[in-house]
Amino acid sequence: MLQVVAGLTVVFVGYVLYEVFKTVSSQSSSESQVKTPPPAAVTAKPAVSEPAVAAAAKPQPTSTAALKPEPQMKKVQSEPKKSEAAPDEVRGLQLKDPVSGETGPAPTNYRFAKKWVKEALVAEGLLDKVYKTADLDDAGSQKVREALEKFKAIEKYHG
Repeated sequence: MLQVVAGLTVVFVGYVLYEVFKTVSSQSSSESQVKTPPPAAVTAKPAVSEPAVAAAAKPQPTSTAALKPEPQMKKVQSEPKKSEAAPDEVRGLQLKDPVSGETGPAPTNYRFAKKWVKEALVAEGLLDKVYKTADLDDAGSQKVREALEKFKAIEKYHG
């Protein structure tokens, strides 16, 4: 009897998950269709009659054909190309270990700095030792923050 109850519970949970995901996916696809703005400038756009607009406004049945995105025409105006420095600005400064060649983002906090960064801070003379997180008090934290800012300015470590 317990096996039957467990089997029915599994089937019920599966059905509930199926319905939830079906509902969420249909809502997200209908929202994406609503949120996509029409192309700014298109060439040879056919005239759309009012009955066609009214028919398009009606909710469509959920099927795989209705969920497929329609191909859009290319815009006449092209977007300006971004320079190569723009992605680095978005992600932040990349630091590179000159010894091992390992790269990584510049740490904003000493706790999250990689070991080679902490050792390089000591090697450059910006800190007197590699601190443990428990060793840092208010004065030590300020000293470490200033050392990290000076370290970010050293060109030798830029990736």
